[in-house]
Amino acid sequence: MTRKPPVKPRQNLTQVVIQAIRKQIEDGTLKTGDKLPTEPRLIEQFGVSRTVIREAVASLRADGLVDSRHGVGVFVRTPDNPRQSLGLLVQDPRKISDAIEALELRTAVEVEAATLAAMRCSPAQEAELYARYYELERQANKGANTEKEDFEFHVAIAQATNNQRFVEFLTLVGRRTIPRARLREEAGLERDPELEQRLNDEHREILEAIAARDPERAQRAMRAHLTDSSGRYRALARAAQQFSETRKPWS
Repeated sequence: MTRKPPVKPRQNLTQVVIQAIRKQIEDGTLKTGDKLPTEPRLIEQFGVSRTVIREAVASLRADGLVDSRHGVGVFVRTPDNPRQSLGLLVQDPRKISDAIEALELRTAVEVEAATLAAMRCSPAQEAELYARYYELERQANKGANTEKEDFEFHVAIAQATNNQRFVEFLTLVGRRTIPRARLREEAGLERDPELEQRLNDEHREILEAIAARDPERAQRAMRAHLTDSSGRYRALARAAQQFSETRKPWS
């Protein structure tokens, strides 16, 4: 008998609203002191119930991202000690050592995320995973930089765990751990279509394992992908360093 994954519709809708508002705060669309849209406007914007909006605002308030002022509205606030206690996750993105260390930490978390996603992924989340993968594939086939799409695919996996902490962790680490384009440029290398195809194949294997509701396969696929990524970044870093040395003027 095929096991059906548990679905929690209202919780998922709440997470969608939380992530949308959080993203606007993090990318500067909503700044400290800005007022969030009214509750009726948010209900209309997201097409959800009043309960979902109130749960989302309560979660954002608990995380220190917004303040509710009675009779006035909800305002964006500056988080207490922003990221100071998590400096290990936000080191200098220009240093390959920091990117690799963050990638190793991501591996520990995302292997488990892939496992949980295979166990808990809802049909809607599975559809989102396919959408993110197809967009990643489309951009790669165009020869475009795919770091943004790559990251969004991994975030979709975190969302499919139905555990918001995985999403928050990955959002905090950010796209800085996927520095392929910058490293290629620093190494004076052209885009490698074979590498892009290999990356697509790795992402496809993760996707198919989750869609098949096979947690062990998903775990193996994610671990192999991130372990190989760490090796690829090391090789690119060495090439970039060698290229930089050859361009130094004679003293």
